[in-house]
Amino acid sequence: MSQLIGNRPLSARSVLASALLGADQGRLTVAELVGLATQFGISDGAARTCLWRMVSTGELSSDGGSYALAGRLLERRQRVDEASRIAGAMARSWDGTWELAIVSLDRRSAADRLELRKAATTLHLAELREGVWLRPNNLDPQRLPTSRAVLEQQCTQFHGAATQIAPDKVLSLFGLDEWAADARALIEAISVALEPDNNDYSAETFTYEFSLLIAVVRHLQLDPLLPTELIPDHWPGHALRSLHHNFDEAFKRRINRAFG
Repeated sequence: MSQLIGNRPLSARSVLASALLGADQGRLTVAELVGLATQFGISDGAARTCLWRMVSTGELSSDGGSYALAGRLLERRQRVDEASRIAGAMARSWDGTWELAIVSLDRRSAADRLELRKAATTLHLAELREGVWLRPNNLDPQRLPTSRAVLEQQCTQFHGAATQIAPDKVLSLFGLDEWAADARALIEAISVALEPDNNDYSAETFTYEFSLLIAVVRHLQLDPLLPTELIPDHWPGHALRSLHHNFDEAFKRRINRAFG
């Protein structure tokens, strides 16, 4: 579990960004953000300075004493929302075809390669070999336009392609066994945190549960969102999303009690 949650102290930016990513409307007041930051040992001044920097870099917008997501963080919120949805996670029924993105530029810088890798991963594509990315054609083709634009710039794209990829190849390409094992570990950790007799309201527990919530959201974003025809039996994706919803609501109630 430690490798999923991490043991490094959370930075001010990580705390503030995560709080806004998890907020119902993607907006919180200065008092709410600063109050939450203090729970992690981040001073009032450090939190306010971080908010100012995030506005300066285009990650947040400020209006009337509150802050909202902007730029890349706003698109990340869209990815979080997509990953966290229980119903409709598989956006479309699958017709058996695949989408492919094949690098078509003769020369690319290291920065270009990294940008494409991030964009393809965000779009839930797997790398078949160097420069060839693919996935089942069961997601909205217009999803996440910023990441899609990177693919359009560097790749030739195909939709409705037929392939003969064997099931064991799908397992390895998308790392399904590894993702499922980590998902089950997170499910167990959330289940313990949600036990009715869990009345530990210490600062250490607050920090742990916040970090656990971040880890769950990150892991859900890595779910390849494959059609049911291609995922193993007893796939834990739906269970993790359901528990994440319950855990998120419970944690928000805890915050309300702390700052209400």
